[in-house]
Amino acid sequence: MNIDLTIIWALIIVVAVFIYVVLDGFDLGIGILFNTFKVGHDRDTAMNSIAPVWDGNETWLVMGGGGLLAAFPLAYGLIFSALYAPIIAMLLALVFRGVAFEFRWRDPGHQKFWDLAFTGGSFLAAFSQGVILGALLQGVSISGRSYAGGWWDWLTPFTLLTGLSLVVAYALLGSTWLVMKAEGSLQRQARSMAWWLGGATLAAIVAVSIATLFLSADYFSKWLNLPNLFWVAPVPLMVALASVAFVRSLKAGHETAPFLLTLGVFLLSFVGLCISVFPYVIPGAVTIWEAATDRSSQVFMLWGTAFVLPMILGYTAWSYWVFRGKVNSDGYHA
Repeated sequence: MNIDLTIIWALIIVVAVFIYVVLDGFDLGIGILFNTFKVGHDRDTAMNSIAPVWDGNETWLVMGGGGLLAAFPLAYGLIFSALYAPIIAMLLALVFRGVAFEFRWRDPGHQKFWDLAFTGGSFLAAFSQGVILGALLQGVSISGRSYAGGWWDWLTPFTLLTGLSLVVAYALLGSTWLVMKAEGSLQRQARSMAWWLGGATLAAIVAVSIATLFLSADYFSKWLNLPNLFWVAPVPLMVALASVAFVRSLKAGHETAPFLLTLGVFLLSFVGLCISVFPYVIPGAVTIWEAATDRSSQVFMLWGTAFVLPMILGYTAWSYWVFRGKVNSDGYHA
């Protein structure tokens, strides 16, 4: 049986990117909301809730980017050429955010500055990721095997919409994480934020989905033409059901369910994204097979991935298990 390794590699990268989005998403969300928390106990508790895991979460970003370079080098070159500015902005923001995370403890005399830097870096990183997504969805100008567009082609009203939408969605993840991990005034504030952030996230999903339909006839056909409509209709339906369940879980005072349901909405949105772009890695221009490296390289890398991926999954799962439960300002998990 001749296995299509290109499909397997596309799935590996999709899974890595999704895991990054949900894991780094909630700690970026906490950073986005950070300066709304009370100075002292509440900020320290929010920071300690992600301290044991935040840097490990970014392993998946490295794996996604490295996997794209190794398995789909043409796509890697085109994407980085077209989106150099927002990609560099994202990376610099992640670096600045990481520095702020460490220095707010080691330089208490300037903690206010580092708190602002932590929020600013988190916001810029999230916004840049949304802009990158929007720029890919709206398409990249290509001539032959080279980028043919300009420096500012990525900057459009649509990419600004996707950038702000991802900021709101990450903030929702962060608030529901704190509902699950915190207690007292911080948990009450996070629960209050989750109400309006949940509504804003749902509105953002609707707005981006409608705007995407009009970017390309291919998007419109996949989602609204028959018989495709019957196959894809369960996705928005399940988003609606998950949203109703989310509201009910908040009303009932549940602590874990809001976070899990938010992850479910992220997963469904990600599935919808994959439906929209497949089989392209650069929508409308380059398919995954056109961008893929040769089969022998795919086989070689797959052996290495089969060894490394379970290790990454294992230590990620172990770290979250060890630091399960509630957290306080001293960093203790109950």
